[in-house]
Amino acid sequence: MNYESQYNLAKDKIIMIMAGLMVGLLVAAFDYSIMATAMPKVINSLQGMEYYVWPFTFYMLTSTIAIIIFGKLSDIYGRKHVLIAGIIIFVVTSVMCGFATSMLELIIFRGLQGIGGGILISLPFIVVGEIFAPRERAKYMGILASVFGLADVLGPILGGVITDAVGWRGVFFVNVPVGIAAVALILYSLPNFKLGGVKKVIDYGGIITFTLALSSLFLAVTFTGDLNKYPLVEIAGLLVFSGIMFILFISAEKRAAEAILPLRLFKNSIFSVSAVESFLASALMFSGVIYVPLFAQGVLGMSATNAGFLMILMSLSLTMASIITGQIISVTGKYKHLVIAEFVITGIGVVLLATMNASTSPYQLVAYSTILGIGSGMAYNIFNVAVQNAFTLRDIGIITASMRFFRNIGTIIFVPVFGFIMNFTLEITVTLGKTQALVLSIQNIFLAAIVLAFAGLIIAFLLKEIPLSGDTPVTQEEVHGECIEKVK
Repeated sequence: MNYESQYNLAKDKIIMIMAGLMVGLLVAAFDYSIMATAMPKVINSLQGMEYYVWPFTFYMLTSTIAIIIFGKLSDIYGRKHVLIAGIIIFVVTSVMCGFATSMLELIIFRGLQGIGGGILISLPFIVVGEIFAPRERAKYMGILASVFGLADVLGPILGGVITDAVGWRGVFFVNVPVGIAAVALILYSLPNFKLGGVKKVIDYGGIITFTLALSSLFLAVTFTGDLNKYPLVEIAGLLVFSGIMFILFISAEKRAAEAILPLRLFKNSIFSVSAVESFLASALMFSGVIYVPLFAQGVLGMSATNAGFLMILMSLSLTMASIITGQIISVTGKYKHLVIAEFVITGIGVVLLATMNASTSPYQLVAYSTILGIGSGMAYNIFNVAVQNAFTLRDIGIITASMRFFRNIGTIIFVPVFGFIMNFTLEITVTLGKTQALVLSIQNIFLAAIVLAFAGLIIAFLLKEIPLSGDTPVTQEEVHGECIEKVK
């Protein structure tokens, strides 16, 4: 393995940096899977079953907003300082969650925790993009992305063990020692790379309008999952308000000296295509993550534990695909053919999953979900690498954060959409019996996923390819007089 970075960091220094980034990322990556295991005990303790999804919902909302805002702020204040701040926020709010005495407190604290989580799932990829030459980035991003697969495999098991041994509050307190270790590693190893020439001006107008626009859109999409509880007029009102805020956001970004999401980025076709593809890839992955275990339990009659073990192969295939894809890009210096392959493989996976019925064997389910996992794992690296290669270091923070942002948006939009498809199908097939109705519902979800995979494949051919350099450091365009300032 080539450990040389574009800043000529020593091998042991790079190992320490990667260790710190991976531990920091692991803290946030574990959050989803551990929380899912602990939530039944949380509900028993704090009551409020009707608010079951809100700790997840508020966390997802604030983390998605934080991805963009702090990606940009790291350009101004340096990656190291923002990353450490993210870990501290996550750890402190984890303790607050652990001491929550009501569901309302937990929901609020989870929202605050999401700010740290958003920083932690984006900044490590920005740092890798900044310290390595283009071709080397894919290799190290593959290693970083493997953390998500590890968390998916071990998270539910760890969450169950901690919850059973010390109670649900322990799943939050366990973040404290891990967070401290991450801070120590990063403080010791990571120089604070800052962009020279960036105006220290915060885009308050952009931050406020962006937050309001995304929050109202997020709530509207969430409310559509229960039309019996939330009337259409409220949802329509939120959508209208969101639209107005997005218009004001665009206006604010046009005038901002340092926009949190510069509109000029969308003029680059590689950025625009990669944003759409990240959006679709995330939706496709979650179609399997959510509905394969449901099929295993609801149709095949498997226990929750066995359904969880069934998902291990999908998670492992996702992890290995991420690492191998990074190695391939590092060797070849090309990515477009891998994007095409990713949507072909993902498409095959969802086509096979759409054929499932009551006679499908667990072995078939494992095979089908593993294929989907391979395709989904390939998507972790490709679009970060593509957009980083299409821009100078001046924009590397915001473009890398944007790819994670659009992945989150894919989840936010399509999880409720899949839920609507399922609920609608269950209602119109209720006379067929519970099991058959569930089969048809899940089949319809994967039929929708086939459409998404086909759209992703067509769009993949529009992606321009700029060969990645293996030995030339990324520099700023001299015409702008930009540089990188290395702060010891």
